[in-house]
Amino acid sequence: MFRIQTLNKIASIGLDLFPRDKYEVSSDMANPDAILVRSADMNSMDIPSSVFAIARAGAGYNNIPVSRCSENGIVVFNTPGANANAVKELTLAALLMASRDIVGGVNWASSLAGKNDVPDLVEKEKSKFTGPELQGKTLGVIGLGSIGVMVANDAISLGMKVTGFDPYISVDAAWHLSSSVARADTLESLLTKADYVTLHLPLGDATKGLLDADKFRIMKKGARIINFSRAALVKDKDIIEALNSERLSVYVTDFPNGELLSCKKVVGIPHLGASTPEAEDNCAVMAVKQVMDFLETGTVRNSVNFPRCKLERRAAHRLLVVNRNIPNMVGQITTNLAKAGINIMDLINHHREDYGFNIIDTEHQISDSVMEQIRKVDGIIRVRAVGK
Repeated sequence: MFRIQTLNKIASIGLDLFPRDKYEVSSDMANPDAILVRSADMNSMDIPSSVFAIARAGAGYNNIPVSRCSENGIVVFNTPGANANAVKELTLAALLMASRDIVGGVNWASSLAGKNDVPDLVEKEKSKFTGPELQGKTLGVIGLGSIGVMVANDAISLGMKVTGFDPYISVDAAWHLSSSVARADTLESLLTKADYVTLHLPLGDATKGLLDADKFRIMKKGARIINFSRAALVKDKDIIEALNSERLSVYVTDFPNGELLSCKKVVGIPHLGASTPEAEDNCAVMAVKQVMDFLETGTVRNSVNFPRCKLERRAAHRLLVVNRNIPNMVGQITTNLAKAGINIMDLINHHREDYGFNIIDTEHQISDSVMEQIRKVDGIIRVRAVGK
């Protein structure tokens, strides 16, 4: 029986996929095999040693201590693309809000409630909320993952000129990207040409503070920025200064704070990017399927800290090994199996940066004593056996 702990409310359409004869699911559980999480902050959490996997029902994973998980052999999953359409739709709305002061106009119109001369006032004051059209303007899309590709393609349909920048674009994303999207060789070349810039990339050491005062200085005067990825991609102090000096026109962000909201040129949205029932359902289903596949077969897909790894089943017995990416790991694992008289039917070994993952199908069942011998090998982090 696998034990699953939920740290947030996970859509039932996902949880219902767990067979009740094989899985126990609860928000209050000791020693779970896996954890499902949405927004709960796990960075200071004492994660039980029983945990093999953590699945984030969403794309971002800065609420999970990924480095600590890697050290302990815990595979961390996210659900890229599951909420892509929801974020894309809000990004398109943000493009319109960045162009024309729709929010200001709506708020002003609401303040006229109860007045008799509303039609006359509307005609007289409407010029305060005017702005440019999107058609013919240049949109710079930074990050061409699932969301960025969808935004770029739909912006083309709106009549915009689109330039994309992503030095790590996947083959799958490239296949889905419109041929009308121009490629920027550098971030700076994109920023100098764009009337609008939208961010669709993860937060990490290399991207924290990506847009700062130096970047704003090279942008077109009056450019507009949209951030539905992560707050720390943009330096708040620098963008407020750029807005107040009229270097930039508008900043639309899904991550408002008190400092940003004090600037009239900031349009703050309360983190609604993935807040649709469809996105929550998609993320839950994807997260649950990934956890089930990993616990039952060892298949790793959409992990943020371990390599993609899948092996078609060749035998009734399967060994899963997490190791540091150092020489002779596979050799030492197979030597221990050979000494125990265990015949290997098939195996796969993949690595990602400092860590490796192995799936080994064997003809014979692997005893606890053999697994313990493998665990004692220097560089081995975790060993687990799964049967059919």
